Amino acid sequence: MERKTANKSGKKGKKPNTSDRQKSDACEDPDRFQRLFGFQLTDLQSWRRFVCLMSRPTDPASLAFTRFIFADVRWGDPEQCHFPLFDWLQPLPVQWMIILYFLMLIGAAGIMLGAVYRVSCLLFLLPYWYILLLDKSVWNNHSYLFGILAFLLTLSDANRYWSVDGLFNRNIHNADVPLWNYTLLRSQVFLVYFVAGLKKLDIDWVTGYSMQYLASHWVFEPFRLVMTNDEVDYFVVHLGGLTIDLFIGFLFFFDKTRLLAFIFCSSFHLMNSQLFSIGMFPWVMLATQPLFCYANWPRPIFRRIPRAMRLLTPDDDDTDTQPSSHCIYPKEYVKPEMTPDVRTAAPASRQRTPPTRPSLRHQAAAIFSIIFLLWQMFLPYSHFITKGYNSWTQGLYGYSWDMMVHSRNLQHIRITFVDKDTGQQGYLNPELWTRSSRWGSHPDMMQQYARCIASNLRKHDVNNVELYFDVWISLNKRFQQRTVDPRVDVLHADWSPFRSTTWMMPLLVDLSDWRTKFTEITESLNNNTEFVEVVFVADFPGLHLENYVHPDIGYTNITVLKGKVVVEVLPEEEDQSVPSADNVTLLEGQSTQIPGGRFHNVYTVSDEPSCYMYIFTNTTEARFLEGLKEFELLMNGTEDTSKVPEKFAKDPNLDRYKEVLEAKAKERQYAEKKLSEMAKDVVQFIHSRTVRSFRMIKGAMKSIVMSIPFHSILEEINTSENEQSFSTPVL
Repeated sequence: MERKTANKSGKKGKKPNTSDRQKSDACEDPDRFQRLFGFQLTDLQSWRRFVCLMSRPTDPASLAFTRFIFADVRWGDPEQCHFPLFDWLQPLPVQWMIILYFLMLIGAAGIMLGAVYRVSCLLFLLPYWYILLLDKSVWNNHSYLFGILAFLLTLSDANRYWSVDGLFNRNIHNADVPLWNYTLLRSQVFLVYFVAGLKKLDIDWVTGYSMQYLASHWVFEPFRLVMTNDEVDYFVVHLGGLTIDLFIGFLFFFDKTRLLAFIFCSSFHLMNSQLFSIGMFPWVMLATQPLFCYANWPRPIFRRIPRAMRLLTPDDDDTDTQPSSHCIYPKEYVKPEMTPDVRTAAPASRQRTPPTRPSLRHQAAAIFSIIFLLWQMFLPYSHFITKGYNSWTQGLYGYSWDMMVHSRNLQHIRITFVDKDTGQQGYLNPELWTRSSRWGSHPDMMQQYARCIASNLRKHDVNNVELYFDVWISLNKRFQQRTVDPRVDVLHADWSPFRSTTWMMPLLVDLSDWRTKFTEITESLNNNTEFVEVVFVADFPGLHLENYVHPDIGYTNITVLKGKVVVEVLPEEEDQSVPSADNVTLLEGQSTQIPGGRFHNVYTVSDEPSCYMYIFTNTTEARFLEGLKEFELLMNGTEDTSKVPEKFAKDPNLDRYKEVLEAKAKERQYAEKKLSEMAKDVVQFIHSRTVRSFRMIKGAMKSIVMSIPFHSILEEINTSENEQSFSTPVL
């Protein structure tokens, strides 16, 4: 809430100016509590006073700044699988999806300029939420936040200052906005941080297992001067992230700590922009920081601009704002001449009289503010209702603010289909109809993917199928284990959003303490050679893992850490001399070697879950790196890979050697580029993407208007671009 607010003016009939309203309350004299929090306790003692507080007139300048800064082809394959929140939501044809993005662009431009503001907000908001709800596999907390901020801006009066609408409509130009406009935006941003901090109280985050191997990134170089990588991972990444999320919102709220909040929060988001590929999220959060400042903070900055240069900035010579019917004013503010005779005055004149008591509109705004904030506090913890979306973690990823708390490492996915009509069994490439692997962690998405696969198989005359998924994932450095029961036909399995999913396998949390031993085991093995990879696996009694060892892996060993397993090495299909598989039973501490180029099964036969580890030694990769080192030495640093030393003329890895050296040469060239050359590359990239985008928009319109298949237009665009790239001289 605005911490220093409108006060009685002391002179009857005189409107308090912006600075007066920043220092006093609309109904009461300021006291210590008000100076600290921006409102009085008495403002919460009655419904009328609360409505008055929510509709208190507030400077529109900071809200306009947020509006301006905020606004600053995966749908093309008909067989591509999507994961909508509601199954009846389906993507439009690709040309119409392009038009939707174009409408969003127009809406974003309108929001930024404050032009036809409400319409612009809807042009952005409605397509955005439609596209967001179309595919849960691309959800994250950031995309959800953008949709919420767009919704709140749609409801706000953010076009009252520095807007095109204000230039043409003097009734809203530089007009007050109700305090709830700021309250909702500030509260939403506060909740993003604070709830994220509460979620980081998870034991995995507090003990340092959520984020992996970040300390080696260059942004942590200053910390590595005095700390080890493990210490950076724990104290800076985990405990530092927890502290910032929990307390940064409170630091923003108070005057004396706000500068400190700006420093820590800006550093936090700038580092995140380099650490993660999270799009515009760091920059949007940076843009929301000024919301916590006084609402009139942009005015002194704009006043410093000479009048002759104020072409694109607001004319801020007038320090006073005009009243708005969306706010509630103290009676002392209303001049006698501002109160027309209701018997003779025109309706428009009566409407311009500043309200002094709550109307239905003001009360509705207050009710909505309460409901919205309660909903935003409840939603991240609503997973006890939507049990069907729960698995190892609670609910759908995207609205819970559990950012970075859960780190998944996907090891293996196997999709088996059985044609019930013929009994034929086959395997499918997990990436055949989706580029996302997030579905493997969520039961609702698993069943959606199963239905999509069945639909696509029907196009290939496979009409009656069963589908079985075997997905292996490690959560926060735990054992690799199954997420779903591989014996259940997911296509026909029972699922409800309000009931727990019985065919999902539980997370083996009792084995979490093994993580402390993983590092010791891995480090002891890596002391012998750098080409060793260790994979820790846990499985349930009565199940088995089917695996294949690539021939390039020179040595593979299985060692049992807990429980009892039977390892079955299957014969090669073309080897008819081997009558049956080789079986070996392993107890805790025992191991066996697995030959390369063969399938094998690992059966868990103990009464408790088994734990074992694979030790892979990639001797082929070791030989390649040795050859690469010698090849690079003989080439003597030259970038001309056409002249090959005679020793390597028949080396089967020659092409790979050349590719690696060419890639290194490009990296050196990039590192040696001047800042001006890098800026030129960025500008050229943005220009090419912009030109292509508008070509796609033009093509989509042409396809719709002239009923031309869009794929043919897309071929024309690609052909034109290829011809242009060949004809463009290389500078």
